[in-house]
Amino acid sequence: MRAVQVTEFGGPEVLNLVDLPDPVPGPGQLLIEVDRIGVNYADTHQAENSYLAPSKLPLVPGGEVVGRTADGRRVVSLLNGGGGYAERAVADEVTSFGVPDGIDDLTALSFIVQGTTASLLLRKNAHLEPGESVVVHAAAGGVGSIAVQLAKAWGASRVIATASSDEKRSLALELGADVAIDSRAENMTDALREANGGKRVDIVLDMTGGTVTDQSIAALAPFGRLAFYGMASREQPKPIEARNLLGHSTTVSGMWLPHAFKLPGNVFGRTLDELFSMALAGQVRAVAGGEYALSDARAAHEALRSRGTAGKLLLDPAK
Repeated sequence: MRAVQVTEFGGPEVLNLVDLPDPVPGPGQLLIEVDRIGVNYADTHQAENSYLAPSKLPLVPGGEVVGRTADGRRVVSLLNGGGGYAERAVADEVTSFGVPDGIDDLTALSFIVQGTTASLLLRKNAHLEPGESVVVHAAAGGVGSIAVQLAKAWGASRVIATASSDEKRSLALELGADVAIDSRAENMTDALREANGGKRVDIVLDMTGGTVTDQSIAALAPFGRLAFYGMASREQPKPIEARNLLGHSTTVSGMWLPHAFKLPGNVFGRTLDELFSMALAGQVRAVAGGEYALSDARAAHEALRSRGTAGKLLLDPAK
């Protein structure tokens, strides 16, 4: 089968199209004939070995696929340790989910990681209550574009989006944000308060890191919550001192999606089902960020690392 393999860690240049033997499913696993592959920012970290879970060489990157099983079922799957950038992939049955009729490949792949991340951030980390203000950084991205829609659907009084271009800010407004500001603002604390009518904000969803995180924390209202789920800038925020959290009764939390599978009651599966139902009802939609040939995976990673993309990026294993 055709697959993209990494034999040394690095940037997009280490992604190479090769021929590999088909993977063999073990007990409790499915062999999937892949229709589309989801591309995540985490894949860029996997290729350079800077992800939370260490990578081992050689590796086929990619953590999500949608396709058909041997018995004809259409599933969207999360993969344990990679293997997604290929014509065929092996996934555990417990991390494979049936795709309802009416849900296309883009939506299935947008929701399996980005959608569930947005939902869990708002509900489990930020504990959104109706009438609260919500800041969504990188609001035109995969998680951000869904988080904007969910925050509005679940009663946020004001959704403040940040994005780096006029086009991205326009998209955020189209998706339901009340105001969209430049993510490159010189002082994000002041920019967020101004966007919220001079008041501090209740919730911030942040995947940027560095100064943006520091200044977003400073913009939080009493009992405000910042949920941190990525570091696209590749810059660490300043260390948080416990005593400083007392100043405004601030909560700062982190979220890594694999931990959702450790929650009782099939929280992940129920979250995904809810998103599919909302999509079928027209309450939330996936945003297409571009489709690349499998042979052009390097270009997909270059686009992600440039932070110039919007929505969900896909790979087509047939090309």
